[in-house]
Amino acid sequence: MPQQKKRMPRPSSNSVTVRDVARAAEVSVATVSRVLNGNRAVAAGLRERVLATASQLSYTPHAAARALASQRSRTIGAVIPTLENVNFALGIEALQRRLAEAGYTLLLASSNYDPAEELRQVKALAAHGVAGVMLVGGNHVPEIYELLQAKNIPFVTTWVVDAARPSIGFDNHEIGRALATYLLDLGHTQFGVIAQVGARSDRAAERVAGIHEALAGRGLPPPRVRVTERPYKIVEGELALRTLMQERPRPTAVICGTDSLAFGALSEAVRMGLAVPRDLSIAGINDAEFSAHLNPPLTTMRLPADEIGTRAAEYLLGCVEAQPVVPLTQLQFSLIVRGSTAPPLRVQRELEKST
Repeated sequence: MPQQKKRMPRPSSNSVTVRDVARAAEVSVATVSRVLNGNRAVAAGLRERVLATASQLSYTPHAAARALASQRSRTIGAVIPTLENVNFALGIEALQRRLAEAGYTLLLASSNYDPAEELRQVKALAAHGVAGVMLVGGNHVPEIYELLQAKNIPFVTTWVVDAARPSIGFDNHEIGRALATYLLDLGHTQFGVIAQVGARSDRAAERVAGIHEALAGRGLPPPRVRVTERPYKIVEGELALRTLMQERPRPTAVICGTDSLAFGALSEAVRMGLAVPRDLSIAGINDAEFSAHLNPPLTTMRLPADEIGTRAAEYLLGCVEAQPVVPLTQLQFSLIVRGSTAPPLRVQRELEKST
């Protein structure tokens, strides 16, 4: 019997090349490269044919080889302090969405507010060959800046305004000052503050400083009890409020560094038999999605987290593509007044007598 020819095995994804894809799709190698690199100049029909062919052949481009060939990577890195913060998540979602539109992939890491861990994560991203890095906050160990500069990796800090480095964020000092001023204008003079850990978050420290400035401007001392050593958890807001309400005189207004802490404070106030806002006004910062649905709805500072992510992506993409970029962008915040704040009880009674 004649010897049958052995059928050649289908190439694995590792052995399929750009040339194989180009040959099967009946296009040039250059066209395949443009499609796989996210170049929008390729006609839609042609792009779909190339992508379908690459998928049929199980072609997976080797990231390191592609970065070497193009002298740049198609990945952007981001290191955030925690995955628990809803606003960080919203910002990262917007960052990833904008990067994906430009054909880039996001690599995400969390430092858990640990400077040494943040440095380790930045080193790992740099070793992977990322084209740019997004950081949160303005305080980072010097080795991070030195590493990014030595490897010529553009970066942007977010959630803060930093005149010394590229940044996209808010005037956090003014956020604290504006929120305290609103409560002062309602007639409050006895304050409590439930903030995040200032030593770990420069944003929290700046907001507390802004609160103190507003009180000092009215001739009032800073709150006698400053519950600042509180992680980002609802239960911590509960514990902190119970501590604050043991003080004499009791605060009539409590400013919380996040809406989650304010959620906890509201819950604890109910358990303590306090009527909000009649007995106690509570305000937060962030305007998380749940804030409008609490009972009573939460007064808070709205911070557009999604805009942080979109602007960060556009800045880094501009750096990578050698396009003009704005090194400093200060975003606007807004006070959202809802049912959790009102004049203190003594002022309410004075108003009732005068009417």
